[in-house]
Amino acid sequence: MVSSEAAAPPRVVVVTGISRFLGARVASRLAADPRIERVIGLDPHDPPPAYAGLLTDVEQIRADARAATTAIAELNAEAVVHLAVTSAPDPHHGGRAAMKEQNVIGTMQLLAAAQSATRLRKLVVRSSTAAYGASFRDPAVFTEDTEPRAVPRGSFARDILDIEGYVRGFRRRRPEVAATVLRFAPFISDTAETTLTRYFAQPVVPTVLGRDARLQFVHVDDALEILHRAVIEDHPGTFNVAGAGVLALSQAVRRAGRVAVPLPEAALSSVAALARNLGVGEIGLDQIDLFVHGRVVDTARLVKEFGFTPRSTAAAFDDFIRGHSNGSSLTADRLATAEQAILDGIRRVRAAAAGGSPDAAGSGSSGAAAGGSPDAAGSGSSGAAAGGSPDAAGSPDAAENHEAVTR
Repeated sequence: MVSSEAAAPPRVVVVTGISRFLGARVASRLAADPRIERVIGLDPHDPPPAYAGLLTDVEQIRADARAATTAIAELNAEAVVHLAVTSAPDPHHGGRAAMKEQNVIGTMQLLAAAQSATRLRKLVVRSSTAAYGASFRDPAVFTEDTEPRAVPRGSFARDILDIEGYVRGFRRRRPEVAATVLRFAPFISDTAETTLTRYFAQPVVPTVLGRDARLQFVHVDDALEILHRAVIEDHPGTFNVAGAGVLALSQAVRRAGRVAVPLPEAALSSVAALARNLGVGEIGLDQIDLFVHGRVVDTARLVKEFGFTPRSTAAAFDDFIRGHSNGSSLTADRLATAEQAILDGIRRVRAAAAGGSPDAAGSGSSGAAAGGSPDAAGSGSSGAAAGGSPDAAGSPDAAENHEAVTR
């Protein structure tokens, strides 16, 4: 274990990704630490107004990773905290291409800048337990030394593998810099806004038929504490960050008071891809693989090195439930809402397949909505009228090309 007194905290810290939930809060915590003289936020986007109060003591530079070389050198940065990593593409801001540009190319450019920063002595990089993938070959528990058993299908997991590969190269070129990689389990809390928190906040929760994946979460407050310690103390290495224990997906759904709707895996993939294309869903291949196979990691190295134990997965999830308690019980009204949500989803799928509006899809004249006559609607050839094949909707490529966002 590296002693926390091995070096003084850095005086100048650069934080990337401050326009997002995690980056804004990390920068705010560091700026409030009297041992740190300057905190500079680097982001190509202006932070939303909701984060203005958090960033009053943070110097903000609107620039992407391409400008990092000049910024890090001119600022005499002693530590860089790289949090500008997005876990799913935003269809309104470039989709998958923009996601890869930010995650992979952005990290490569940032590390190139860090390599030439002579005063840099600390690098902290946000990673994810998605680096282990999710497949039927997985061990019961992953340690930091476990290699993925299969190439991940999800774009985020593949980006994470690329990011960690670049960090390994940086460590070889700058061995004197304390480089810390933190593999976070999915974030959760009463205020966090992520793909999974929105998933569990739905009145109806789609699950995989015949599967009950084991899940782990990390509370956002614990993640912030670990990131803070990684900056002010020396903890080089790679660490799993998660709450102890596990929750089965079925347990999580029941605890949240939601209604589970089991679907075959292929059907869930197809519906999720179509929903993402319509802008009404966020579940991608990363999440589907997690719901099928689950993922559990060992955190003994983290606890020993940092001297800090995150709250358990169950406790973190309970905090999420408290923040989303309104309407979470299974009342008659809630079940009626769930039933209506299912019907609305069916109408949207029919409308998309037919090329018409949801109202047209729900009118009972699917043939007419698809552009055919009422007589054609009664002929039983609604699939041909819709013009779409089940194979096209359910292919992994189709699902991969329509992934959606989270922070």
